[in-house]
Amino acid sequence: MNSLDIDMAKKKKRNLIWNLVLVAVVLVLSAFLDANKYTYSYTISIMERSLIYAVVAVSMNLVNGFTGLFSLGQAGFMALGAYVTAIFTIPLGDRPSVYYISGINPLIAGAELPIPVALFLGGLAAALFAALIGIPVLRLKSDYLAIATLGFAEIIRALIAAPMMDTITNGSYGLKSIPGFSSLFQVLFLSAFSIGLMVLLINSSYGRMFKAVREDEIAAEAMGINLFKTKELSFVISSFFAGISGGMLAMFMRSIDSKTFQVSLTYDILLIVVIGGIGSVTGSVLGAFLVTVGRELLRFFDEPLAIAGIDIPLFRPGFRMVIFSILLMVVVLFYSRGLMGTKEWSWDGIFSFLQRKRMKKASDKKTGGAGK
Repeated sequence: MNSLDIDMAKKKKRNLIWNLVLVAVVLVLSAFLDANKYTYSYTISIMERSLIYAVVAVSMNLVNGFTGLFSLGQAGFMALGAYVTAIFTIPLGDRPSVYYISGINPLIAGAELPIPVALFLGGLAAALFAALIGIPVLRLKSDYLAIATLGFAEIIRALIAAPMMDTITNGSYGLKSIPGFSSLFQVLFLSAFSIGLMVLLINSSYGRMFKAVREDEIAAEAMGINLFKTKELSFVISSFFAGISGGMLAMFMRSIDSKTFQVSLTYDILLIVVIGGIGSVTGSVLGAFLVTVGRELLRFFDEPLAIAGIDIPLFRPGFRMVIFSILLMVVVLFYSRGLMGTKEWSWDGIFSFLQRKRMKKASDKKTGGAGK
């Protein structure tokens, strides 16, 4: 074994140790929050929402960042997953109080499924719809694709609230009594499992096809890649995980209606992807936490403030989003490709960065000493 192989083996062992340390820290922190859930309920709520947004952000990045398609239909696919999950998990005893206006369709009246099965069905429903609309819209490019997917997302939301769907979706009244998560570990496991599957896909031969289509469609087609099938596969898989995240969001909120999945939700997810870095999985996860936590930390700007008996006019409801938008503009100005760009977080990168810093510091000291 030569020195290069020995160095590689040492790096792998070091990375494995640090990965285990990181996992242990996350598990211990989650266990602490779970054990004190009444004291840290607000923190747990922020963590759960961030994890859910991380799943849908990675799913959007899969199609937008890794395949190069400009899709804005994420809110619609989340709505499908959320409603399917909610319909099949609401306890049978609570359904008369939920569907008290128009009654419930006999086909679903007695159907109650375990949460994992309902989440999977929600993902399948989103994937099936994506497969159908993908046939016409994926032949479009750039802005036209974005407009088409955005329009289909609004069609889904309108259908959910339509009077003819009252006995299934409860129309504009929405659904309530949805069983929630009993533990932070449930959200953590579902999010990590979903993101892990997408990472495996991105690193597989299918992921390489997605990236080839993103880089150069003509060259990819010349290499024998079927452009439409590759785009369709990426679009369907992305929608499947968006549906999963929608079901998780329904369980997090415990009640949903069609207004939950407005266009603004898609823009929020797109914002997370752009801030984290288009084409970076870890960037999307980091962006989900930064955007969600940042909005909550700035909430005090929405409260009236008086100093020495003088009211500060800027502190009023809505001012928080002004400050948040300014901070985002600053981030974009300094990180035009997002915080991570197209790079992924790694221990090798962190240690290399720290080593460069140490070398630069040592060089500065040596230069300063020579000058004296």
